[in-house]
Parts: sequence; C-alpha cells; structure tokens
Amino acid sequence: AYTETLSFCVMPDHVHWLLTLKAGSLNQAVSRVKSRYSRCSGTKVWQDGFHDHAIRSDESLVNVARYIVANPLRTGLVKRIGDYAYWDSVWLD
Repeated sequence: AYTETLSFCVMPDHVHWLLTLKAGSLNQAVSRVKSRYSRCSGTKVWQDGFHDHAIRSDESLVNVARYIVANPLRTGLVKRIGDYAYWDSVWLD
C-alpha cells in the first residue's frame, strides 16, 4: 500500500482525506484514487488538481480527523454524524 488512510469524509462536492504516505508522492496517491474511481464509475467526476494541507507537528491528528468527519454536521447535512454514511476514521469508529 502506498498510503494509509487515517480519516476521510465524502461530501456532495468534495472529499476530505487524512492519509499517511508510505511510498511515492501525494500527486501519485491522489491520481491513483481519481483514476480508480473514474474507471469503476465509468465517468470523470474530478476537477483537475487538489488542495492539500500538511499537518504541522503541533497539530493533533485526532483533532484533524474529528474536524474532517464533522463536516456533514457543520454544513447541516445531518444532525448526528452517525446519520451520515460516507466517512470513516481509525480513531472514531
């Protein structure tokens, strides 16, 4: 595996993905995911490029994961995170 997914949340118009790179580059990892999804779905849904944010040493990975999975709550998609199906986290199962 080239990446280890720590947390993710698929929103209606974007994806949040907290990962650790095991090999390769971030560009390669994102390209692989976009390509694999496009092949499986039969359509290109991705815009070109992506926005990334490297986690600083003073940031807590668990807090970043909580922020990611709370996106559906903050945007009003659900009242409880358990009601939203498109997320996961190694810490928040």
